[in-house]
Amino acid sequence: MYFTIEWMIALRYLRGRKQEAFISVISWFSLSGIALGVATLIIVMSVMNGFREDLLGRVLGINGHIKIFSAGEKVSGYNKLTLNIQKIDEVTVVAPVVEGQVMLTKDNNNLGVIVRGISKDDLRARSLVSDNIIAGSMQKFGNSDSILIGLRLAQNLGVKVGERVTVISPKGNITIMGSMPRIKSFNVVGMFDVGMYEYDSNMIFMSLTSAQKFFKMGSSVSYLEVFIKVPEKSMSLLQDIREKVGPNLTAVDWKRTNSSFYNAIQVERNVMFLILTLIILVAAFNIISGIIMLVRDKSREIGILRTIGASRGMILRIFFISGASIGTIGTITGCFLGLLFSYNIDFIRHLLQNLTGTELFSAEIYFLSHLPSKVLISEVILVVSMGLFLSFLATVYPSWRAASLNPVDALKSE
Repeated sequence: MYFTIEWMIALRYLRGRKQEAFISVISWFSLSGIALGVATLIIVMSVMNGFREDLLGRVLGINGHIKIFSAGEKVSGYNKLTLNIQKIDEVTVVAPVVEGQVMLTKDNNNLGVIVRGISKDDLRARSLVSDNIIAGSMQKFGNSDSILIGLRLAQNLGVKVGERVTVISPKGNITIMGSMPRIKSFNVVGMFDVGMYEYDSNMIFMSLTSAQKFFKMGSSVSYLEVFIKVPEKSMSLLQDIREKVGPNLTAVDWKRTNSSFYNAIQVERNVMFLILTLIILVAAFNIISGIIMLVRDKSREIGILRTIGASRGMILRIFFISGASIGTIGTITGCFLGLLFSYNIDFIRHLLQNLTGTELFSAEIYFLSHLPSKVLISEVILVVSMGLFLSFLATVYPSWRAASLNPVDALKSE
């Protein structure tokens, strides 16, 4: 019975009367602040998680989990090395790669790009590329004069499937006139769009044998790329791989190769979490000020309740319920809005872009062509728990202050 009375009184205090409109407004601002803080934190953490997973997924979809190379820029006898490395249980694919920087020209357009020579089977195994060929096909990729080109690179050059482009290597042939660049014409047989601007605008693929001839690698390659079952276990496999390849070759994992991306995203994620937590903290302070003002306004009623038998605990619970209700409703509302926004964030982005006529997420700046989002239930629970904890903590002091009022002094307050 007492529990029901406490809830009735607490909710009536929250509704307020006309003369208490200011206190009611503060309560609404506190509720909105909690909701905004929780929603913002969930949205930002989801976007950071999605960005990290999508970016690393595309990086690891193009590049191997472990890279084996030589200080001499050439890896010889790679067929034997490939067989030895494939004996390791966790290894799924070992791909020899020839890589070099070239100038790609078409008519009067010139762009510096990266060439990767890779076998047709190995490229087909990289589903990020083979499943995202939007023009042409891989059917003619193995030909000596065929290449695959990124969509944005093709747009920048004005190239279409079936047209020819000229590839110029700065490491040219030595003649009596000096070093002359190597020049060869290639046929564009397909275009890929992996959704990462850096690759779509700066990379072409040609067959391994064509790349070896063009860069004069002979029977050598630039490096070997190793793909494993669980990318997170790359560090534990490095020692096994180093034993297989010997002291003349170096093996590094993807975390070291992409440390700038990996560390930057992790630091930004942690900093954003701390900064956005301050929104919830500020809203919690609003709850404190609102409940303190409510206590001062209701001091006479507190005195009456005490004189008719209400205990200090009952008064404390009444005002604790008032403040906790604001925090609970705000946290639940913020959680709902945050999840709704996170699951539909790319749709909302397109909607805002159409309404404003501006590009809100530039692929040139953010590397990805869409705005990713990944909601982790564990993080949602953490944010909700933090919102509830700060809200409940904010109501303790004003509730204790209300319970500590002397009934006689409270009745004399008006």
